Amino acid sequence: MTRQKHFFLILLLGSLTALGPFSIDMYLPGFPAIAKDLNTSIASVSLSLSGFFIGISAGQLLYGPLLDRFGRKKPLYIGLTIYILASLGCAYVKSIDALIVLRCIQALGSCAAAVASIAMVRDLFPVNENAKVFALLWLVVGVSPMVAPTIGGYVTSTFGWHAVFLVLMILGLLNLLASIFGLPGTYKPDTTISLKPKPIILGFITVLKEPQFYTYAFTGAVAFGGLFAYISGSPQLFMKIFAVSEKTYGWIFAFLSIGLIGAGQVNTLMLKKYRSEQLIFGALICQAVTGVIFLIGSINGWFGLTETILLLFIFLSCLGFASPNASALTLAPFTKNAGSASALMGAIQMGLGTVASVGVSLFDTHSSVPMVSIMASTSILALAILYFGRKTIKHQVELNTDSPGVSLH
Repeated sequence: MTRQKHFFLILLLGSLTALGPFSIDMYLPGFPAIAKDLNTSIASVSLSLSGFFIGISAGQLLYGPLLDRFGRKKPLYIGLTIYILASLGCAYVKSIDALIVLRCIQALGSCAAAVASIAMVRDLFPVNENAKVFALLWLVVGVSPMVAPTIGGYVTSTFGWHAVFLVLMILGLLNLLASIFGLPGTYKPDTTISLKPKPIILGFITVLKEPQFYTYAFTGAVAFGGLFAYISGSPQLFMKIFAVSEKTYGWIFAFLSIGLIGAGQVNTLMLKKYRSEQLIFGALICQAVTGVIFLIGSINGWFGLTETILLLFIFLSCLGFASPNASALTLAPFTKNAGSASALMGAIQMGLGTVASVGVSLFDTHSSVPMVSIMASTSILALAILYFGRKTIKHQVELNTDSPGVSLH
């Protein structure tokens, strides 16, 4: 693979992976305006975010077997088409219920891009490069929370929140065209894979029984739950509690995203000296300590806007180390059914993220305590899962070898 082709594939896969996060982040500054236009509360609007998480979680389980059975391209094209149409519908909703439903459908479309892109990392690159490739994808994905809320703030204040979904529709269309003309045939369709419910469920159970999968999948997913709690709670935290403007909120969100991006790239350099497992442990310990300090300070009212931003920056930076390494180690044992493994990993991540998101919405949102409580809890639980889960792995597929992994049936 030439350097130019390598760069293009990373950019395209990153763009597909970023479609979901971009869809989450871009409309956040519009929460107050959406609540006003649809005669509802910000807490109710945040349920449309939870609806998106539900859709993307369930959709990944659907697309996993389809990507293995029909190849990567056809399900990807169908998913992106669904995303484009749902985005258009979101721009013209008249009620919060309609928005929640359409956001769920929009998520069903976007998750095809996420599952396909992650599976294609395993298709296109040797296993010993996966952690580095995932870190590079984080660089592209990390741009979305930097750019999306900032753009969303300006689009909302200038053209109204409806225009945000028209922009997302255009992004979906551009991804579809780029995929049609730019993606190579990375995977030969496997006609032996059945699409009947029982074989699909049995296939997922087989993947889930692999100790390396469930250890790192749940470690990464639980740790990532803290990010979903932050995303769900940040509009209320910054625009209501700290009373910043829509544009300022966008810039704060962008600044905090630098932690994710920067840590992801430092992670690439540190992989030359440390194993992925070591980096995950270190990141989760730092994240747990930060979460506990943040929670104690929030309960006692110690932190203002500056301190809150600083602690969030440190917390999110830890994910820049933990997430790409956890993803790479989760998928390392798989070759033939990488699509199903990728889908199940994403479904677990989004499912737990939905719980964290809904949890923030259900509690008192006049302080940062509900959001920070969930963030601290997820980091501690992720560390415990990693510590005890590793003891069940008898033969770990490492990332610093040329081993192609194993095929589980």
